[in-house]
Amino acid sequence: MPASRFAAALSAHPVPAQAVGEVLGSVLEQLAAAPNEPVDPAAGRPPDLAVLFATGAHTGAFEDVAAAVRQVLRPGVLLGATAVSVLGGAEELEAAPGLALWAASFPPGVGPSLAVRLDTVSGQPGPDGAEGWAVRGLPAAAVDPDGDPRTLVVLGDPFSFPADVFVDRLHERHSSLAVVGGLASSGRAPGGNRLVLDGTTYDDGAVGVVLPAGVRCTAVVSQGCRPIGDPMTVTRAERNVLYELASEGALEKLTSLIGGLAPDERALAARGLHLGRVIDERAESTAPGDFLIRGVLGATRDTGAIVVGEAIEVGATVQFQVRDAGTADDELRAMLAGRSAASALVFTCNGRGAQLFGRPHHDAELVEAVAGPAVAGMFCAGEIGPVGGRSFLHGFTASVLLFDSPVAPHVDTPRDGDAEG
Repeated sequence: MPASRFAAALSAHPVPAQAVGEVLGSVLEQLAAAPNEPVDPAAGRPPDLAVLFATGAHTGAFEDVAAAVRQVLRPGVLLGATAVSVLGGAEELEAAPGLALWAASFPPGVGPSLAVRLDTVSGQPGPDGAEGWAVRGLPAAAVDPDGDPRTLVVLGDPFSFPADVFVDRLHERHSSLAVVGGLASSGRAPGGNRLVLDGTTYDDGAVGVVLPAGVRCTAVVSQGCRPIGDPMTVTRAERNVLYELASEGALEKLTSLIGGLAPDERALAARGLHLGRVIDERAESTAPGDFLIRGVLGATRDTGAIVVGEAIEVGATVQFQVRDAGTADDELRAMLAGRSAASALVFTCNGRGAQLFGRPHHDAELVEAVAGPAVAGMFCAGEIGPVGGRSFLHGFTASVLLFDSPVAPHVDTPRDGDAEG
């Protein structure tokens, strides 16, 4: 069977018409020059999927930009979103005009990509009185009838799409469907983001594409945290309020831990403390990738409780965590080590980039080193990807979807001496 063909391009031109012309010209040239299948895309089979990422400078023209991509490239499915920053190849354009375009032609016979428009409606309150949500728009055809694993790429609006609810409900009903993607980040208020699906532009909900079952892809998520202290069992909790850890007051445990840290770790904890919940309680030991990381949001001295960013059940194993550039660098390298890919889509947090690593292009360079130049993505207001065998909504992560990624000998990724840690 012929191999998949991929292309990606990035333009820093501030004028939308010029930027879209640059990325279209580059993508068409790359697809035409792909090895073993010298086809002119303008005259031959169009790509099966195209994904478009634009910074806020192009938000007003995003509909026209998407229309130009559809007219020239004629993809089977067009997906897109606006973001505060975008990336292409080994380059990241942070807080500057940027347009990134990615395209894929899958081998004949693997089946079509399935476009999906998702929105939400208010549902009945849950047993705890919390507002209920129902997500609609995922057709039955999105799930393989034979139960074969498939991947859903989702781009959502953080103000109107409850991505955490969506991935939880989807896992309950269709555990074989992996979800990878991110939340648009260019808008600072409802209605400020733009999403595109084929010929329609939206400012709410989510858009997505279900990849054909025959497309080989692998998702990796780098959360960039390292544990401090010891693992503990949650012995008393109500939803996301933890009262006791290992049968002691949660705040008392945390205060004791902070007091015993080295000065550098205490400084990291002061900038942002996190809690990791072990995904697989059956595991005999834990490593950084075995935790689902959530932020510590606050504490109440009168009750001695701490508040975290997700409900955690009594009996769960948890461990406090800190995040720094060195850990984030090491973990992403470890996630990519030994992998080989033909292309990648990258959904990285808008809190990473130069402000975390002290230099630009960190995540893009590491992914490009193993996936080649056909890499594109965006900086997100929330990233979606699998940890411990199921997908979650994350923060401060890099969620990477690698295409055509068989296991290969170790690939040395470039290490920049300017990175912290």
